[in-house]
Amino acid sequence: MNYGVVVFPSKSLQDKANAYRKRYDPHYALITPHLTLKNVFSAGDSEIKDIAGKLREIAKRYDPFNMRVYKISSFQPVNNVIYFKVEPTPELEGLHKDMHSPEFNGQEPEYAFVPHITVAQNLSDDEHSDVFGSLRMLGVDHEETVDRFHLLYQLENGSWTVYETFRLGKE
Repeated sequence: MNYGVVVFPSKSLQDKANAYRKRYDPHYALITPHLTLKNVFSAGDSEIKDIAGKLREIAKRYDPFNMRVYKISSFQPVNNVIYFKVEPTPELEGLHKDMHSPEFNGQEPEYAFVPHITVAQNLSDDEHSDVFGSLRMLGVDHEETVDRFHLLYQLENGSWTVYETFRLGKE
């Protein structure tokens, strides 16, 4: 089964992201707006229990932290993805690094970690240029506290749902 690890932002930030995702993101109906900490990986039923245990330990190492979303950016020319840029923090960097350590499958991520929330993807070059130009003028400026992350699994219809939630800090 496919799994991933994400941070879901507050409802207010999700609403801002969804205002664009409805129109520009074909994955809109499959997953809530999110910041990916660990990309899609496969695991069996017994293996995922061990992974969940490791995620519980990782969560204990980090206290809740402030997340700031401060601009609209793009991954072009690598791909035509437009996103809300999230300011990197030691906590986000640490969580990402810990989830890619040798004790945790050790799989190297395909791309460098750029904390973000996708708002548009799979756009043609012209569409990307138009949409990016308009969204950049509107901008985004949002801050909130992150106190948890989620292990998700993918359903047969391609949508994602929460397998387990992990609260940050020593409980």
